[in-house]
Amino acid sequence: MLVVGTGLIGTSVALAQRERDVTVKLADQDAGSVRLARELGAGWEWARDDEPVDLAVIAVPPPYVAQWLLDLQKIEAARFYTDVASVKSLPIAQAVQLGCDLGTYVAGHPMAGRERSGPAAARADLFLGRPWAYCPVEATDPEAVRTVLRLIEICGANPVPIGPDAHDEAVALVSHAPHVAASAVAARLADASEAALGLAGPGVRDVTRVAGGDPRLWSVILSGNARPVADVLQAVADDLAAAASALRAVAHDEGGAISPVTELLRRGVTGRGRIPGKHGGPQSSYVIVLALVGDRPGELARLFQVAKDAGVNIEDVRLEHTPGLPLGAVELSVQPEAAQTLAAALRTHGWHVP
Repeated sequence: MLVVGTGLIGTSVALAQRERDVTVKLADQDAGSVRLARELGAGWEWARDDEPVDLAVIAVPPPYVAQWLLDLQKIEAARFYTDVASVKSLPIAQAVQLGCDLGTYVAGHPMAGRERSGPAAARADLFLGRPWAYCPVEATDPEAVRTVLRLIEICGANPVPIGPDAHDEAVALVSHAPHVAASAVAARLADASEAALGLAGPGVRDVTRVAGGDPRLWSVILSGNARPVADVLQAVADDLAAAASALRAVAHDEGGAISPVTELLRRGVTGRGRIPGKHGGPQSSYVIVLALVGDRPGELARLFQVAKDAGVNIEDVRLEHTPGLPLGAVELSVQPEAAQTLAAALRTHGWHVP
């Protein structure tokens, strides 16, 4: 296999393949990035005169996918080709314009990532259980599709066949526009007072988490999917403008003015409830058991061991540090019938459970 682009996604793909003893060659315009990926065990440096590989994975930003595809096809670097760019219509359209062989190419996009970028942030398990969109076209060779499905399988992801336009509309809604919205909220904090920041809690951290991404990379991504993202952002902006107008009316003590805000909050609850839960199924109603833990080595390991000994499966976990104090609050999501059992077990072993 050849991986072109040794950033977060490309190096993670390479690491996942290496765990299954797949021979991986690495290429990148940044020699330092290739060197670091090699040191991480992601593979070996590629030379243009190397023997052809079965599959080349093009892990570069969307505007550069088609040109790389053409260049690789010209030297017959691989039997088949795929990419991992976060938009699909643009690379496919550009590949057609450049005269690329679409029979050997399957556009792809793993729905996985981190706030950090570069090969140092790569992980072999990055794609485990994550959706991986792939977009064959009419000209695509079935063997090319089978080869890409094998790649997805080795990475531990769930293959999702989808058309290019449908893909771009979908990621605008569930990924690209939310990133811009999170950045808009985070931008308000740039000039916030120290007093305000001192009151920051898990809510604002959750909302702004993805805003830590690389602005240059995200500008390229958003440019490649501009219209669908703009449509979603306009709808969000309309909702926010209506909410702001209603709240101004509330401030002027106009009766019933809060109704549009209440309706938006209700729609938000409905929308969030439709996000797939654990294992991709419907969201489950868990009970949260809160425990205060000290900031000491092995504390979380002890807590999880108590849960195991009590026969309680922890469905999800969240840790919130307490500013200025050497302790934090751990929220343990469990099945409702297990909540009292876990709380009692934790108290017995010395944890404070409110």
